[in-house]
Amino acid sequence: MQHTNLYGQPIGAPLPGWTARPYQVSTAMAGQYCRLEPLNAARHADDLFAAYGQAPTGSDWTYMIADPFTDVDSYRAYAERIAASADPVHYAVIALRTGRAVGTLSHMRIDPANGIVEVGHVMFSPLLKRTPISTEAQFLMMQHAFDTLGYRRYEWKCDALNAPSVQAATRLGFTAESIFRQALVYKGRSRDTAWFSILDSEWPALRSAFQRWLAPANFDAAGQQRATLAQLR
Repeated sequence: MQHTNLYGQPIGAPLPGWTARPYQVSTAMAGQYCRLEPLNAARHADDLFAAYGQAPTGSDWTYMIADPFTDVDSYRAYAERIAASADPVHYAVIALRTGRAVGTLSHMRIDPANGIVEVGHVMFSPLLKRTPISTEAQFLMMQHAFDTLGYRRYEWKCDALNAPSVQAATRLGFTAESIFRQALVYKGRSRDTAWFSILDSEWPALRSAFQRWLAPANFDAAGQQRATLAQLR
């Protein structure tokens, strides 16, 4: 339905009763496979450095703002710095099976007035990639934004050349919107940024798909998925 004003001009849909949303850092977001905790260098840095060290090369850091870390002290200093940030708000991903931190991600560009938040700084170690933990961590962040805080729009942005990130956004149900050309300069190079989003109106169907995908019945005895997330959407 197209809305118009008193001059007959098309305008956006009214939002009666809309108020700015809060953003509270959750003490923890718990799932079946993982728990998210606000990043704390004293608790998490050693585990994270060890987990990232499982990667055979530093290629996971190519599209990150930071470079690979060669020693735990330099990583701990980095973790202390980003943990102190109010935006982005960084979380450690804790594998429930081991109790150890295996990756990080954040809510960032937090816009309570308009109900918009972005997920970013996603750094998942080999102990987390291609496991239910990686999907559940993303689901818990979305659930916090939409169900707990009542946000209207959830964003994903990445270097347009970062094919794994683009593929991950598509798999998780984000809609591709546009490429912002020469949007950033980082690590001495130009970045075109790919934008993706999920809207609150799309969330109920996505939430149901995530819940069905994460259910133990969706995995066989070898831990392989029976149905893909795309099939369940």
